[in-house]
Amino acid sequence: MNHTKKVWPEYFQNILDGRKTYELRLADWECKEGDKLILKEWDPEKKDYTGRKIEKEITYIGKTKNLNFWKKEDVEKYGYQIISFK
Repeated sequence: MNHTKKVWPEYFQNILDGRKTYELRLADWECKEGDKLILKEWDPEKKDYTGRKIEKEITYIGKTKNLNFWKKEDVEKYGYQIISFK
């Protein structure tokens, strides 16, 4: 199955360059490993697509609503970070 999503230019370029190998998305749609993620570059200032797109195969999906690893105060102070690795 194919899933098409918008990506802002700075994130799109990092994906294109191979530095960004993940996506953080609201889990309001279903996808599975093996599906294709079509990322279309979106210019938020012009409110239009740039014409560039990248197709990637989904290899892993991690979902969560509640992370109870850290104190709420620490999360509010520092936020979360996603770490990609090879």
